[in-house]
Amino acid sequence: MNVSLLDGWFPWTVQLLAVALLVASAARRDRAWLTRWGPIALGTAVALTALVAVAVLSFAGITDPIPFGVWLWSGVALAALAVLGFGWRGARWWRRALAPPAALLALFCAANSVNIATGYYPTLDDAIGELTGEPLPDQITLDQLASIHGKTKTGRIVQVDIPDTASGFAHRQELVYLPPAWFRSQNRPKLPVLEMIGGEFAAPDNWIRSGNAVRTADEFAAKHNGFAPILVFVDATGGFRVDTECVDGPHGNSESHLVKDVPPFVKKTFNAATDPHKWGVAGWSMGGTCAVDLTVEHPDVFTHFGDFSGDKGPYIGDKEHTVQELYGGDAGAWAAHDPLTVLAHHPKYQGVSGFFAQGDEEHGQIESAKLLDAAARKDGIRTTTAVGSGKHTWQTGAASFAQALPWLAQQLGVPGTRP
Repeated sequence: MNVSLLDGWFPWTVQLLAVALLVASAARRDRAWLTRWGPIALGTAVALTALVAVAVLSFAGITDPIPFGVWLWSGVALAALAVLGFGWRGARWWRRALAPPAALLALFCAANSVNIATGYYPTLDDAIGELTGEPLPDQITLDQLASIHGKTKTGRIVQVDIPDTASGFAHRQELVYLPPAWFRSQNRPKLPVLEMIGGEFAAPDNWIRSGNAVRTADEFAAKHNGFAPILVFVDATGGFRVDTECVDGPHGNSESHLVKDVPPFVKKTFNAATDPHKWGVAGWSMGGTCAVDLTVEHPDVFTHFGDFSGDKGPYIGDKEHTVQELYGGDAGAWAAHDPLTVLAHHPKYQGVSGFFAQGDEEHGQIESAKLLDAAARKDGIRTTTAVGSGKHTWQTGAASFAQALPWLAQQLGVPGTRP
């Protein structure tokens, strides 16, 4: 079911069908209903939509803009239910039966408005696969790993349960991509590693399903004798609606998990490189913010970063709200995790590098990257920047990673590349 959820015939068909069912459920009623109860039903739907919008914007703590389609299609759903309620008496059974599916289709359109704005699920297959926990292509378990060696054109995705020994962070199952060269013999090569972090509303497999990271890595490996970095798709939030910004705080010890749990496990389990100069971290949106922050704070763990559409620092709303939500009110902890503050007070870095990339419609992220790039260069970090085309979506993040991977691979020292 490789049907696009972002554009094309399917989204339009669902939208038209939702409107058609709503109109059919309300049409051809008596004049009294159309002039009295119909307007009441419509007014009720508009009022309820406005109340829901005010409540969400005021109390839900959502800092990113909500697409207009969410409110439009939520209103259509409420209108369908209002027509059902106010028009129950005197309506034929089949008109009553049309209202619930109209409401359901409208709610789907509301949810897909968010999806279109972010690009989380490019196709119906991607959405079904993630929501049902369906295994990814070429996904294997650790138990199967030992028996695989020999030539292969594509890498493998290994599902792992990384112990939270150092952090106590309640994370979900994570994934590791091993490139083709890793499987050529039972003497596994010590390959460089990139930790991959997704956005705020995230699952560990987002970089695979939405960001095409494995496909990009396989294409890179095909041009470099099977070599590419090991990619570790980590869980930085512990839940889809949890925003940790990759720091230790009230929402869990995300930073400790990424810095203290993941690297030792990957080095031991996959014979990965142990030199920090062969470790990096890359991410999109919140993950891009994390990539910069983790590298400038922990250059003894990560020496290279890829910041794709990140912000200038971890934040949830304004500074006061951020300090409270992320650090339990500790302003000192905020300063210790603000990249611009860290860079201003850190001795010059040695051998650290970073790649900043954004879409040309991401004006806030472009300005943040300019600030961070200037501060990083001033403190000895080698950087490069790129602005492609696109909005703040996973598709822009995927394009940024594809553009950055050859450069990151060179910095990491992947065999067959030269910095």
